[in-house]
Amino acid sequence: MSHEPADLDDAQPTPLEERLVSYLDGELDDAEVRQVEDLLAADPKAREQLARLERTWSALDRLSPASVDEVFTRSTIEMVSVSAADDVARQQAGIPRRRRRRWLFGAAGLAAALVAGFLAVALCWPNPNRQVLEDLPLLEDFDEFQHVFSKDDDLRFLRLLHQNKLFVKDAADDS
Repeated sequence: MSHEPADLDDAQPTPLEERLVSYLDGELDDAEVRQVEDLLAADPKAREQLARLERTWSALDRLSPASVDEVFTRSTIEMVSVSAADDVARQQAGIPRRRRRRWLFGAAGLAAALVAGFLAVALCWPNPNRQVLEDLPLLEDFDEFQHVFSKDDDLRFLRLLHQNKLFVKDAADDS
């Protein structure tokens, strides 16, 4: 019977293996222990699996406990400190970029608010020149009107203006 080495990283324990390991570790209650023992009595594959696990446990018990010397501890701490220093350096290198991005978004937001405010005022605020533009034909001849009214308030001139439909609103009211 040849055993090929299994890739332990990819090996996932089966539910039977998990249950047998719990049985060996003494983690099962009385009812579960009876179920496992009934399974072992009835299934030779389960007995073989249990025997393999027991051999593994006994081999692990025979191993000498691992000892860690000062060199291992020092090298581990150095690796952690170097990694932490790299992380800090990376974060500090990113600070100016984040700060520029924050300023850029702030400036863009301010510009957008200014444009929105300008458009709101331009669309909603009444135009003071609108009335001047409506009265422009009258204002172009203002000197003549002032001359006529200052002399003797000649109504003939006003009737002439009315006949020429210069006062469109008044012409619509009369008809």
